[in-house]
Amino acid sequence: MLTLDRVSKSFGGLRAVNDCSFEVPERAVTGLVGPNGAGKTTTFNLITGTLGADAGEITFRGRRVSGMSPQARVRLGIGRTFQDVRLFPQLSAIDNVAMAVPDQPGDRLVNVFARPLKVRRRERRDRDFARACLAEVGFDTAKLGVRARELSYGEQKLLSLARLLALQVDLLLLDEPASGLDEGSVAQLKSVVRALVAKGRTVLLVEHNMLLVRELCDHAVFMNEGKVLAHGSPDDLMRDERLQRVYLGAEVAEEAS
Repeated sequence: MLTLDRVSKSFGGLRAVNDCSFEVPERAVTGLVGPNGAGKTTTFNLITGTLGADAGEITFRGRRVSGMSPQARVRLGIGRTFQDVRLFPQLSAIDNVAMAVPDQPGDRLVNVFARPLKVRRRERRDRDFARACLAEVGFDTAKLGVRARELSYGEQKLLSLARLLALQVDLLLLDEPASGLDEGSVAQLKSVVRALVAKGRTVLLVEHNMLLVRELCDHAVFMNEGKVLAHGSPDDLMRDERLQRVYLGAEVAEEAS
């Protein structure tokens, strides 16, 4: 579905992504792993278009997306979450999600005055769709009207994921979705991601929780210092002594043996 071919990005003298190549297969979960500073978040930014690559090509379903705006990439079917959730804290849960539904006629001021009935009908449909997105991620329906700032961190993470679903994209880029979550919330996250893939979506996630990667991902890509050092099944990567020395550490190495 997604291919990076020798993609590079530098900031001054620092090459954050260095000749990076890997593929994300469709209808699967791929983990992008590695130590802090490996270039994972920069790679996400290059895929979504918030950064432009200095070299290399990024293609999505055979179409070159390098040079496209982030909005154009969303329209093609690429969307992401952020580690820090980035919600509208004063808005309710359902309004946070409804705002993400694309191509709303109410976005144009002229329609608000010239076509008010059309705008109101669409608003009702968008709220119904937002409610369905929240249900799909297991969000508590009793809290649809609660302001985002009043939700627990785990609930905010689910809200962020529901908002991504509202964009109606096929490739979901999840930036450390399990960070800061308790064990129960992580279990719920795993269940939600598996259900999304079963329904035909594709997931690429950045995650430091290697046990979660092992349980959830079909495939993993290991980065360090901007380069792809290895790719394969999570179990294979966790058994690789060279990668253990770079990142995983003795504790995880023992669990993998």
